[in-house]
Amino acid sequence: MAETGAKKWIITITVILAALLELIDTTIVNVSLPDIMGNLGATLDEVGWVVTGYTVANVIVLPMSGWLGNKFGRKNYFLFSIIAFVITSFFCGHAHTLSELILFRILQGFAGGGLLSPAQAILLETWPREEMGMATALFGLGAVFGPTVGPTIGGYITNHLAWPWIFYVNIPVGAIAVFLVITFIKPSPVSSRGEKIDYWGILCLLVAVGSLQIFLERGDREDWFHSTMITTLAISSVIFFIAFVWRELSIEYPVVNFKIMRHRSFTIGMFTSFMLGFAMYVSVFVFPVFCQSLLGFTALQTGEILFPGGIATICMMPFVGTMLKRGIPAQIMSTLGMILFFVFSYLMASSTLQSGTENFFWPLIVRGIGMSLLFVPLTTLAVQDLHGKEMGQGTGLNNMMRQLGGSFGIAISTVILNQRIALHRNNLVGYMSNFNSAEVTRQNMLVNSFMSKGYSFVQAKQMAYAALDGTMTRQVLLLSYNDVYMFVGVFMLCCIPFLYLQRFKKKVTLPVDAH
Repeated sequence: MAETGAKKWIITITVILAALLELIDTTIVNVSLPDIMGNLGATLDEVGWVVTGYTVANVIVLPMSGWLGNKFGRKNYFLFSIIAFVITSFFCGHAHTLSELILFRILQGFAGGGLLSPAQAILLETWPREEMGMATALFGLGAVFGPTVGPTIGGYITNHLAWPWIFYVNIPVGAIAVFLVITFIKPSPVSSRGEKIDYWGILCLLVAVGSLQIFLERGDREDWFHSTMITTLAISSVIFFIAFVWRELSIEYPVVNFKIMRHRSFTIGMFTSFMLGFAMYVSVFVFPVFCQSLLGFTALQTGEILFPGGIATICMMPFVGTMLKRGIPAQIMSTLGMILFFVFSYLMASSTLQSGTENFFWPLIVRGIGMSLLFVPLTTLAVQDLHGKEMGQGTGLNNMMRQLGGSFGIAISTVILNQRIALHRNNLVGYMSNFNSAEVTRQNMLVNSFMSKGYSFVQAKQMAYAALDGTMTRQVLLLSYNDVYMFVGVFMLCCIPFLYLQRFKKKVTLPVDAH
């Protein structure tokens, strides 16, 4: 039953607030890792599990969230997830060892996985059918804005307080969300009484998704298939995924109902959600590394540069929802979003080592507008044919595919980045030759400069080579990052034809998740 008036807006704010807890925590930790390393005495490889553990646990729960909501009641499961997220946030901030922090981050990830899909499903059944495009747009505010502003918030808190506060800030926000859920959200009936729990299906899902996520998160650090661990994870993810699909299709009460794949719009929507996550998370991943490693920006400065793009997304989301309500085809809007994302990528691929904050303002505004034109229409297209309990299952799988798209995107972009670094370095090394008169002149100028400062000829020669190598390395990295941007932009253009495999509707109204 749809709500009206002030209650509709209170519920909307409540679910977006709860979803933001999970979405911001996906990226807020990244900029604080150096401080965590120093405080807990960990290496970079070890502290990486703080991010990996959270992401793996989160992705495991997402496809099960619809089933869990049906089994225990959506409001009950949503409320439990918020409380668990708040409690684990406190213990994350209170951790005294790296092992404690990783353990509580994993538990926090499990709790966070129960926030997104129930929040989206509650929102869709709160708004009237004819305003479902607007409801999706409002949910998209958090889904796109959260990961973008996470580094900004994390950088500010780390600079002005201390890293535990990136977890402690969840406590008051979560407490407000708990109060609002208890007060304003109606209980939903438990619709799976008497159903047997598919423990084997849960086990296969846990191993399949967990192995795949760890494979993607750790593959580059472990040199991919040269590592026995990574090879084992790849094989186990394939075997257990096949076993999981077979199990779910052959039992009466599956954890994940793959029969919803009979809807062509949802099946294609799974891929387009994957594509959206691919583009969104790669751009958020590459830009901070580029700014901090090459241009010398701080984490806070990088976050501040990203902020206007997030504001552009917020401003555009309601407009996109209104356009859907007025009958503008979702495919047309998504196509425009993909073209704008390509424009953003093209502009970023033209960056130089002299680029400053003013050079990134408009490209990031273009990205923000493009993301709003992608998230709402793509989500609408994916779930437009789902009914009843299928809505909870569909939103869970849809969110999982977006997260997996981000993981695949980061893994693939890292591989491309490393390959392009090797290629550009080989190409530029040829110019650092004693047979190149311009290069010899530069070497001599540097040697003379260092000798004028009191260094011996041998020392000056070594320092000149080091300076030239540093300059070349920066140029190699610049060219490589630019190549990654172009790769993502072209990838988005190539995905446009998939949009037109979904049927057109003049006025898309998403089905309410009836019980």
